[in-house]
Amino acid sequence: MALSDADVQKQIKHMMAFIEQEANEKAEEIDAKAEEEFNIEKGRLVQQQRLKIMEYYERKEKQVELLKKIQSSNMLNQARLKALKVREDHVRNVLDEARRRLGEVTRNPARYTQILKALILQGLLQLLETSVVVRVREVDQALVQGVLQEVAAQYHDTTGREVSLKVDAEAFLPPDTTGGVELQAQKGRIKVTNTLEARLELIAQQLVPEIRCALFGRNPNRKFAD
Repeated sequence: MALSDADVQKQIKHMMAFIEQEANEKAEEIDAKAEEEFNIEKGRLVQQQRLKIMEYYERKEKQVELLKKIQSSNMLNQARLKALKVREDHVRNVLDEARRRLGEVTRNPARYTQILKALILQGLLQLLETSVVVRVREVDQALVQGVLQEVAAQYHDTTGREVSLKVDAEAFLPPDTTGGVELQAQKGRIKVTNTLEARLELIAQQLVPEIRCALFGRNPNRKFAD
């Protein structure tokens, strides 16, 4: 049975509608899949960037904390150094005051004479030479000259040795020297400095820890006092 033109047109329209529906369904399927993949990729990229941002700020936070620790350590060290400087200045002031008072001993001739004899004898026992030149302050020249014979006798009694002593009448100790003597032998190649400043400096090196303890108390971080 032959189809009429109307039937053919109807079938064609039906087939076109079917094809169009399938195309629309396929397009919708493609759109849905594309949107799903887009959302997945977008979520991955967002998470990736979020992690990068979190890592960046974590590094920044650690850098800030490290900077704070460094600054805190520097400030603490500076404070400690300032405290140590103040303490050392105070100790130095104590020693300077001791030097000032040390000069007062020279105003007592009897006491100063005994000190000079002890200083000369001590120097002789260090040198153990047969000929020694004693250098003094110019103001002490006569005073020292008057004790040389007695000191030489004490030296002989102590060591059994003879010694020739002479005051240097050409070169004197600096005028600002507090007092004491300087002994030379072998044409100045051997020397013992027994000025009052030198003796104080020697004693100060031994007593500075005790001075610090007396001024500031014992340091709990030190195991030993020396």
